[in-house]
Amino acid sequence: MEPTYMGYEERIITPEKPVQMAGYDARIDNCSRGVMKDLKAQILVIKKNEERFCLITIDSLGFTVELTSFLRRKAAEILSAKMEQVMICFSHTHAAPNAAVEKEYYDFVCQSILSGVKNADESMVPVYAGWGIAENTVGMNRRESNQPIDPRMGILKICGEDQEKIKVLVVRVTAHCNVLMPDNYLISPDYFGEAREALERRYGCNVMMVQGASGDVRPRYRQENADYLEIHPAEEHLMDNSVQMKERSDAQSQKALKDMAEAICESLYPVVNQIKTEPVSRVSMFSVKSSFYADVPALNRAGEIAAEAWEMGRIDGKGWLREVERLLNKGEKKQGAEIEIQFFAVNDGCLCGVPNEVMSDIAVNIWKKSNNPMLFFNGYTNGCSSYLPTAAEYDKGGFEVLWSNLLYYQYHGRVMPLNRDTAKRLEDEVVKAWKEF
Repeated sequence: MEPTYMGYEERIITPEKPVQMAGYDARIDNCSRGVMKDLKAQILVIKKNEERFCLITIDSLGFTVELTSFLRRKAAEILSAKMEQVMICFSHTHAAPNAAVEKEYYDFVCQSILSGVKNADESMVPVYAGWGIAENTVGMNRRESNQPIDPRMGILKICGEDQEKIKVLVVRVTAHCNVLMPDNYLISPDYFGEAREALERRYGCNVMMVQGASGDVRPRYRQENADYLEIHPAEEHLMDNSVQMKERSDAQSQKALKDMAEAICESLYPVVNQIKTEPVSRVSMFSVKSSFYADVPALNRAGEIAAEAWEMGRIDGKGWLREVERLLNKGEKKQGAEIEIQFFAVNDGCLCGVPNEVMSDIAVNIWKKSNNPMLFFNGYTNGCSSYLPTAAEYDKGGFEVLWSNLLYYQYHGRVMPLNRDTAKRLEDEVVKAWKEF
């Protein structure tokens, strides 16, 4: 069997000056005020039979699909590969720069990553690989806390030919990367940073983390006023901001970050050393695309949504209402979206993702419909677009389904979530493509 080779690089992508942050756009002020921990971009290049595949993880809420596609194309050019052979996964930290408005920062990140791709491609070594599943103990359903979530924490273990030393662990975890709440203005990878460092100390290898289907999954550990701030991000300035209270919140957040990292370490501990690595007999990265639609609401319904968003979350929907009216005046009653579904398969396991904030049940349904627990469906892949709810959650409305659009329509180009049947159609498309592969 022809050996499989791997190259790895990483880059620090922390901004050098204050920047506009992404993730809490309802805040009055979104400018960063320092750095808590450095942000990273990590690059994994795999070569099999002269064909190259590239996985890039970035500490960011997520670039737009357009910005991400540009970076993928440039990386593919370096590797003499297709764009579909480059997968970019975003951590979805809410404490990173908004690349859509910070062009200088976006250009810096692209340059850093592209130099890393070139170096990774020039530092190949033969590798073996294997998959494992640990228990996801760090996520909770944030829409209904008693509801189940995806219980799997996926692990791709990559070793050298001797199979003794781990070279890279790719860990797929499902929990929103927002331990740090709207009262934080420091740049940070959130709990991904703490978890990476803890795992790297334990296993003596590089660790890449991939975000799962976390649209409705919050981190288990947070500061005590997090529930309020999550619903009312625009009102963080109204909280008790005394020095004593701020110090208390900061201490609670720091403890929560470490608690998340410790819980991830404990989940992986009984699994990692039991994963058997084997020669890589199959490796592939490919995409399929499907078209979906979102209905533009009637103006009276749009007014109801905007009023509810203001009452419940102090989210200003004036700009969104103007956009709805503009669309209706043009006779546009629905908006389309072509979604790329990308697969990165290694032996019998696979990371699969779309550029949406998908809800956890979608990943579980795909696993069960495919009858393959090693098929890990993720969001935040190749960009970050609107929330994609299940039909049941679509009917309930709320922030993820409706109110978030008042903030982010300008980035994902739609004023409403994709229609109620989208989740089921997406599940079926993923399973069909996987079975045909």
